[in-house]
Amino acid sequence: MKKLIFYSSLFILASCGNKKQNQQTSIDHLPYPQTKKVDTVNDYFGTKIADPYRWLEDDNSAETKQWVEAENKVTFDYLSKIPFRQQIKDRLTKVWNYEKCSVPFKRGKYYFFYKNNGIQNQSVLYVQEGLNGTPKVLIDPNTLSADGTTALAGVSVREDGKYIAYNLAKSGSDWNDIVTMEIENGKVLADTLHWIKFSQASWKGDGFYYSTFPAPTSHAYSGKNENGKAYFHKLGTSQSKDELVYEDKKHPGRSYGISVTDDQHFMGLWGSESTSGSSFAVKDLNYFDPRNGYAHFEPQWKWVDTTFKNDYNLIDNIGNQLLVLTNANAPKWQLVMIDPMKPQMKNWEIVIPESEDLLENVSLCNGKIVATFLHDVTNKLCVYDLDGKMEKEIPVPPLGVAGFSGDKKDSIAFYSFTNYTTPTTIYKYSIGSNTSKVFFKPKVDFNSDAYESKQVFYPSKDGTKIPMILTYKKGINLDGNNPCFLYGYGGFDISNTPYFVTNSVAFLENGGIYAVANIRGGGEYGEAWHKAGIICNKQNVFDDFIAAAEYLIKEKYTSSQKLAVHGRSNGGLLVGAVMTQRPDLMKVAIPGVGVLDMLRYHKFTIGYTWASDYGTSAGKSQFDCLVKYSPLHNVKETQYPATMVMTGDHDDRVVPAHSFKFAATVQEKNKGTNPILIRIDQKAGHGAGKPTSKQIEEWADVWSFVFYNLGMEIGKKQESELLK
Repeated sequence: MKKLIFYSSLFILASCGNKKQNQQTSIDHLPYPQTKKVDTVNDYFGTKIADPYRWLEDDNSAETKQWVEAENKVTFDYLSKIPFRQQIKDRLTKVWNYEKCSVPFKRGKYYFFYKNNGIQNQSVLYVQEGLNGTPKVLIDPNTLSADGTTALAGVSVREDGKYIAYNLAKSGSDWNDIVTMEIENGKVLADTLHWIKFSQASWKGDGFYYSTFPAPTSHAYSGKNENGKAYFHKLGTSQSKDELVYEDKKHPGRSYGISVTDDQHFMGLWGSESTSGSSFAVKDLNYFDPRNGYAHFEPQWKWVDTTFKNDYNLIDNIGNQLLVLTNANAPKWQLVMIDPMKPQMKNWEIVIPESEDLLENVSLCNGKIVATFLHDVTNKLCVYDLDGKMEKEIPVPPLGVAGFSGDKKDSIAFYSFTNYTTPTTIYKYSIGSNTSKVFFKPKVDFNSDAYESKQVFYPSKDGTKIPMILTYKKGINLDGNNPCFLYGYGGFDISNTPYFVTNSVAFLENGGIYAVANIRGGGEYGEAWHKAGIICNKQNVFDDFIAAAEYLIKEKYTSSQKLAVHGRSNGGLLVGAVMTQRPDLMKVAIPGVGVLDMLRYHKFTIGYTWASDYGTSAGKSQFDCLVKYSPLHNVKETQYPATMVMTGDHDDRVVPAHSFKFAATVQEKNKGTNPILIRIDQKAGHGAGKPTSKQIEEWADVWSFVFYNLGMEIGKKQESELLK
C-alpha cells in the first residue's frame, strides 16, 4: 500500500493545539436560522404535546424550502472551513475507484451481472451468452441522467431470457417506472409503467404481474400510500388497460404482491399490512380436474395463511409441490414442502427443520438445495438433497457473509464473499466436486492484510450478550485514545452482517476503530431477537447500543471524547434516542434519514406499516412507550454532542420532516458549544440508488465532521514514514 494516504504534507493537524483551537473559534460559532415556532398542540390521552415546528412537514411550501436553503448554507459553510475536507474526499475517490462486480445469475441461455468500472455513478447491467460469451452492456443507467441520479432499482428477466423488465428510480424516490426490453437486440418496448412502488415484474407468458398504489395527486413524496393493488400487464398494451388481479377494499392498509414459479405452473399471492408477517395464498395455473381434464375456468386462490403473523418465501415448485421458506412455527425459519391441494399447516412436510442457526436463504442448484445459514452474524453454506438430507458444507472464508446464486438445472453456480476487510470477491462453484475458484477479485488501494476484525460479546443492561465486530489496524494500542465509529441498526428483523465498507478506509487508515453492534430488534438470531426490540421492548435496542459504547470505553478501545455514533433510517432513530438519553456518552452523533418523530411517523407515505415494530400513538399503552423515547420529544436543555442530522429532499420512505423538526429542536435547546447541523441532500432519497459522486461527497462531509470534532491527527504516521 502506498504510504502517502492523505497527501499529508499539505496539512498536518497533529501537535498544533493552538491552531486547532483558533480554527474551532472561527467555525463553531454558527449563525443558525431563526426557525419560526407555531402554536400547535396535540392531546394524547390527556397529555398535551407541543409541535412548534409542525409547519416544516409541508415539503412543498416556499417557507420550508427557504429554511432548507438557510440550514444547508450554515452546514456547508462549516464543512468548507474544515482544512482537510478535500484530502478526505481525494482519498475516498481514490479508494472507491476499483472495479466491482456482482454475482452472475442465469436466465435462459444468458448470464447477467452488474459491473462498475470504479467511480461510475451507477453500476451497469451486462449480459453474455453462456459462460464463455462476450459480455455486452444491456442497461447503462448512467446514460439516463446527466447527474447520475437515475438508478436501476431492480430487474426481472423472463425465464426463457427473451424479455427483461427493469425498474428505474429517480432522485432516490421509492416511486419507480418499469421499462421493458427485448434482450437479444436491446430494443426498448413501448410498455413503460409509471408510479410503481415496492414492486418488480413477475413474468407470466406475454406479460407480467406487478403491484402498486394509486398515483399521487399531490404531495408525491410525503402523502400516505394506501389501497395497494396487484395488476397484470400484457405486452403491447397501455398501462390504463392493465387487468386488476387483486385488491382488498375492506382493508386499505393492506397491499398485495404476486410471484410466479419459473415454469409458470403456480402463482403465489402475498398480502402485507406491516413489515412483519403476511397472508399467503397459491394458485395452480395448470389445474387438472380428473373429471374434465384441464380446467377452462379461472383457478381459485387457496389460502395457506391469513393471520399476517408469519412470513413466507416461495422458492419454487418441485413437480406439483411447493418449496417454501417460512418462519411459521419456526422463529429461526424452516424449509417446508406444501401440497397446494392441501395447504393447511398440518399437512406440511418439513424438508430442513429449524436449527440453532438462522436459515436465511435457500436456492436450487442442479437438483440440490443450497441453504445459507447465519451463525453469530456470519454465514455458512450447506448443500442438501431434495429430501432434506445434508450432504456437504461449502467452504467459505471466516467472519464474513456469502451470497449464493445458482440455477436449478446447472451444476455450476456462483457466490460472493465479503467482510469488513475484504472487498466483495466472486467465486465460481461446482456443486458436483464441491470446489470453488476465484471468478472475480477486485484490486483495491487498501492493504487489507494490515487490518483485522475481532468479534466480541458484551453484556447489555439486562445481561443479554450482544455480538459486536470491531475492525482496526493490527497492533493497535488499547489506551483509550483511539477514535471509534460505532454503527447500529436494531430493527425490522434485519441482520446487520459484515461487508466491505469502502468509505471506512479513510477512518481505518488514520487509526480509527470501526465497530458494528448487532443489537436486538434485528434478525441476527431469529424472531425472538427481533421481538425483544420492538414496541414497548424498544428500549432494549437503545440499552444494547449504550452498552456497546460503555464496553468500548471500559475496555479502553476509546473514550467518550473519541467516540462517534451513526445509524441510518431505523438506525437514525437509534442515534437520536441514544444522544437524547445519554448525550454525555459520545462526542459526535450522526443520525441519518432517521425516524425521529415517533408520534406522527405513521401519517406519512408507507410509515403506517412500521407499526409492527414501533406501535403507534393511536393507542394509550403504545403512546406511553413511544413518548418516553421519541427523539423529537425528549430533547431537553443540555449540552449535546457535535451533531450532523442527515436527510434527502426526495426521501419518501422516512420523510425529511423528521430530520427538519429534530434538528430545529436540538439547535434551539443545545446549551453547549458543539455544532448542531443538518445536511439536506438535493435530488436524493433514503439512500438506495444514490450515485457514487453523491456518496463520495456525503462521506467526505461525514468523515470531515467526525475527524474534526474528534481531534484526529490526519496522516501523521504516514507522513513520518514518507520522510524517513
